[in-house]
Amino acid sequence: MDWPALGVSLRLAALTSLLLIPLGLWLGRTLALARFRARPLCEALVALPLVMPPTVLGFYLMQGFGREAPFGAFWASLTGTTLNFTFSGILLASLVANLPFAVQPIQRAFEGIPGNLREAAWCCGLSPWQTLWRIELPLAWPGLVSALALTFAHTLGEFGVILMVGGAIDGETRTLAIAIYDRVQAFDEQGAALMSAMLLLVSFVTIGVVYGLSGRSRRRHGR
Repeated sequence: MDWPALGVSLRLAALTSLLLIPLGLWLGRTLALARFRARPLCEALVALPLVMPPTVLGFYLMQGFGREAPFGAFWASLTGTTLNFTFSGILLASLVANLPFAVQPIQRAFEGIPGNLREAAWCCGLSPWQTLWRIELPLAWPGLVSALALTFAHTLGEFGVILMVGGAIDGETRTLAIAIYDRVQAFDEQGAALMSAMLLLVSFVTIGVVYGLSGRSRRRHGR
């Protein structure tokens, strides 16, 4: 087992989930409730990482993180370092690549809440903020947990985007998925099998959590 690579993967997955869930909550709820002409375009932009090849997304992010690019130059002026081949770079890349996994389950959860519940809450004197915390979030909780599980698991197994932006620097950008690839290249099938089994187990547990919450939500609503 490549423990430093596992540590990088876990730290990356935890930080990506921690940063994306609040953003996913805001953006998912906005897309679920708001009615504006540009909504399909916004939804398409959120979903774009799902259909783009990871190496293509990684290439564009790598270009955007370079010192010659506006964002990369801005980052360099603030920190004095570049984003490419750093943990900060793969973290930003992971936020972009995993955005749909955080937003879409939350959006679907809020879309499933009947609008008359919000109206009833307002008629009872609850403010929009109180309605969110006391009515909407408890009902959308399965979507939040699904978003957290999917974001964490997908980040843990991300390969193409991370490799393009961060390379494979030990203790910095070399994740468990990259370590598996390196073990295969070195003909260490036993080591690759052990690490692959760990990622397979995480993926299986994640899918089990998602489907379990979905089934519980359907039973609760009598579907």
